[in-house]
This record gives sequence, C-alpha cells and structure tokens, in this order.
Amino acid sequence: MSDDESEDADEPAVELGDGSDVTGAPLARVSARLTWGIEHSTIVDREGNTMIRTPDGPQELATVLEDVDVPYFADRQEFESAVRDVIGTGPIPTE
Repeated sequence: MSDDESEDADEPAVELGDGSDVTGAPLARVSARLTWGIEHSTIVDREGNTMIRTPDGPQELATVLEDVDVPYFADRQEFESAVRDVIGTGPIPTE
C-alpha cells in the first residue's frame, strides 16, 4: 500500500457538512433496539416517547403508531414498513 492510499483510509468516505443537525432518531436505530416479534403496545411502552425522523420533521413514535392498526409485528421489516406507510419517505429536514 502506498503512502497516498493509507492516508485516504483515514479520511471519511463522505465529507460531513457544517449544516444544522437533524432532530430525532432514525427509524432503523429505534427498531434495532427491540426484539422481534413484539406487540404494538409493548413498542409504545418501551419506545413511544422517542422522537423519530420523518419527512415532516421529528415526531413522537407513539403518535405515529396511533395510525398503525397492526397489533403484533412479527419482524423488524413489518414494523418499519407500517411506520413508513404513515410517515412517508423522502428527505429529512434539518433544523
């Protein structure tokens, strides 16, 4: 490995900007903290007060889950899909 290649390995792959922070946790981070299958009510009890990132700005997970009619999530993908059906997809606004 040349000196140039070893220097490149220490730099981030994507440059981080000096812009505003993004408020809220990514949905994937919240779902990674849970054990699957899990009941809707258990998610609300454990993570309901967590603010998640949405295209409309940060929202409390419990508020989003009010619009989800699934009583039990067999796996992470089912949960994330149901939440994304409510919040939508798209760019996340910064502060």
